[in-house]
Amino acid sequence: MLLIPAIDLRQGRCVRLFQGDFDAETRYDYEPAELLLRYRSFGARWLHVVDLDGAREGAPANRKVIASLAAESGIHLQVGGGIRCADTIEELLCLGVGRVVIGSAAVERPHEVLRWLAHFGAERICLALDVRLDAQGVPQVRTRGWREEAAKSLWEVLALYPQGSVRHVLCTDIARDGALAGPNLELYSAAVTRCPGIAWQASGGVRDAADLQALAQVGLAAAVSGKALLEQRITPEELRPFLPDASSPA
Repeated sequence: MLLIPAIDLRQGRCVRLFQGDFDAETRYDYEPAELLLRYRSFGARWLHVVDLDGAREGAPANRKVIASLAAESGIHLQVGGGIRCADTIEELLCLGVGRVVIGSAAVERPHEVLRWLAHFGAERICLALDVRLDAQGVPQVRTRGWREEAAKSLWEVLALYPQGSVRHVLCTDIARDGALAGPNLELYSAAVTRCPGIAWQASGGVRDAADLQALAQVGLAAAVSGKALLEQRITPEELRPFLPDASSPA
């Protein structure tokens, strides 16, 4: 399993939200480029960048920062937040972004997103499906920066996409996001079992190296982590098994 460090951008700064709440923001005294260089030095091959302003406003708002990060060599960017048209996908890919993350549009306009997948290629697009568990434990998808319930479960949304059309899906358990409460292993185990052909990425709740190991045992392709890495709760040595370009200990 691959570890993908995450950077959340708001007004050009690195922040973390608690359960997607813009009023529950923690700001960090790191420049985005500083974090990219730090994670690259650990051996990270990918960096997950979320344009929070874009997610809220419906159009990317941190293009300049994203462009500067994409210009760095030795690490690929996976970028999401307010990406709702083919022109924006094209623009980001031309900037050097390796993979574009589609959230609300994947739920609201699946036929259009299927065309994007066919045009740009399944390796260049990742669907972001953010969920809250209902009273019966069913993962219900939320959109528009987690503010709106889509009236569809995770499984119902995935059923809109023919087998083989989607390669990458990032699934966030909103209740675990930024909470350092441990990942929802039951949710991800069900996802891998139901859709084994998808390279699943887990997000939300990672606290330590034991959580990363538990996610790897579930069979996930990747885990996205922001807060635990920002707060240095996991040492570079503990990260090494999940970073393919990490150097061997001296």
